[in-house]
Amino acid sequence: MKLMTTTAALMLIATGAIAQNDCVTGKTLEDGKLTIATGNPAYYPWVMDDAPESKQGFEAAVAYAVANEMGFSDDQVVWVRSSFDQAIQPGAKDFDFNLQQYSITEERDEIVDFSEPYYSAAMAVLTRQPVVDGGAEASVASLQGLIWGADANTTAVPILNEVVQPDKEPLLYGENIDVVEAMKANQIDAALFDLPTALYLSAVVLEDGVILGQFPADRSESPDEFGLLMEEGNPLKSCVDAAINALKASGELAAIEAQWLSETTGVPVIK
Repeated sequence: MKLMTTTAALMLIATGAIAQNDCVTGKTLEDGKLTIATGNPAYYPWVMDDAPESKQGFEAAVAYAVANEMGFSDDQVVWVRSSFDQAIQPGAKDFDFNLQQYSITEERDEIVDFSEPYYSAAMAVLTRQPVVDGGAEASVASLQGLIWGADANTTAVPILNEVVQPDKEPLLYGENIDVVEAMKANQIDAALFDLPTALYLSAVVLEDGVILGQFPADRSESPDEFGLLMEEGNPLKSCVDAAINALKASGELAAIEAQWLSETTGVPVIK
C-alpha cells in the first residue's frame, strides 16, 4: 500500500509538471529554456553581488520562484543583461521577461506588456542621522513632531496627512529632487519615498541618509507596483501571470519579500 501511495504521489507531481510546461511550450525564446533579464549591473537588495544566478536578492529569488512555478528547473534559466531604458523601448526583446523594478504605468503598458504585480512598494521614511540623533524614532507619535517635505504630485502627501498627521503642514515641492535638496539644506527633517527609492537615496545621494522605517503598501490607496516586463503581445504573459498568482496564494512571494526587503534591509515597519 505504501509503495502504491508513493507511486501515485509521483504520478501526480509529474502530471502537475507536465501541465505547467504545457502552458509555456513554444512560447519562450528557446525551447526548454527561460531567458530572464536584469540590470547591468544589478544592485542590492534586488540582486546580491550582481549575481542573479545565485538566487540571492529579492528579484533574483522572485525570478527563480516564477521559473520553478512555470515548470522550469534552475539550470533551465538563462540570464541576460539590459539597461533600464533599453528594455522598455518598443520592439523585439532578447529575453522572455525582465525584472529591474519596473513600475507598471499606463504609458509604458502601451509599448510593452507587464505581468501581474510581484511587488507593491512600501512607503519609507527617509531622514538624516542628525535627526535620528535628535531622538526621532520609528513610531507615528515621534514622526508627528518632525518637519516634513513632499513632492506635491505623489502619494506621499495623502499618506502624510492621513497616516502620520504631522503637527505642522508639510512643505510641498515640485520634484523629488527638490525634496532631497531641502533635506540637505536642513529645511525639512524627513520625507516619504517608496522603499526602493529611499534605499537608493540613503545609500548614494545622502551622505548621512537613514531610512527610519516603512509603512506597509496596504496603507496606501495606490501603491507603486512592479511588474515583470515582456515584449508587447508576448504569449507567455498568461503563464507568467498564473505563476505569480500561485506564488501569492501560497504565501511564497510574501516570504521572499520578508526575507529580502524587510529582514535584509533592516527597515522596521511603523505601526
